[in-house]
This record gives sequence, C-alpha cells and structure tokens, in this order.
Amino acid sequence: MAKKLMDYFNKSPRIGTLSTASKDGITDSAVLGSPRMLDEKTVVMGLGQNRTLNNLQENPHAVFLIMEPGKALMDWKGVRVYLKKKSLAVGGPALDAYRSQIARVAGPDAAKMIHAAVTFDVTEVRPLVDMGQGWEKSI
Repeated sequence: MAKKLMDYFNKSPRIGTLSTASKDGITDSAVLGSPRMLDEKTVVMGLGQNRTLNNLQENPHAVFLIMEPGKALMDWKGVRVYLKKKSLAVGGPALDAYRSQIARVAGPDAAKMIHAAVTFDVTEVRPLVDMGQGWEKSI
C-alpha cells in the first residue's frame, strides 16, 4: 500500500492543499504542487516566506490533501496525509539541494521563491471522505 500512496502522492501534474495552524489555532490553507513523498514515511516541500511557514515554525502539525474530480461526487478520489514537521531549513545544503531540484523542474524563477525546505514525517493517512473505508479505496 505504501508504494501505491507514494505513486499517487508524487504523480504529476497534481495539486493539493497544505493546512496548518499557528500556536494560537489560527488556520491557513495553501495550494501547493511541489510536495514530494520520498518514502512511505517522509514528505519534503519548499515554502515561500508566508503564513504557512510561520505556522510551521510555531506548530509542527499539518495536513496535505489531494483531490481529483470524478463524474459524480462519490467518484472523486483523494487522500489526506497527516504530517509532523521533522526539519525546516532556511539555509544550507538542504535548502540549496531543494532549490536546485525545483530549478530543474520548474525553472530558476520558481526556485528563487523558495525560502525554506521542510521535511515531514507522515503520521497518518486517511481517505478523502472517511466513510469507514480504507484510504487505498480512495485513490
């Protein structure tokens, strides 16, 4: 199942939302296309200098949600990946490596917008709509 999740998470093109909250519980949801699952327990992404980054500096928990429309509502596919920040680099080799990767894929202008490289541990995976089905049935 982990391989199936990684393939789904990393397929391109795709877009998802990263939801975060500050230490005071003020929420944010950001649209992102660049997060990548390195293995079944690790996600990495680049962030600009924004509310999402500020929230992750105060509160390490986040959720990345991917949705794909279907013909009818019950045909929609998706997954919610619950995350906990492991590391956040605003300089050094981890950030440089991430920027280089983004420059190859999306161009140098996109790489310049990356202010931080964030690595997360996957803590839980749930289906898009949780009606008692396993996540693997939702992708």
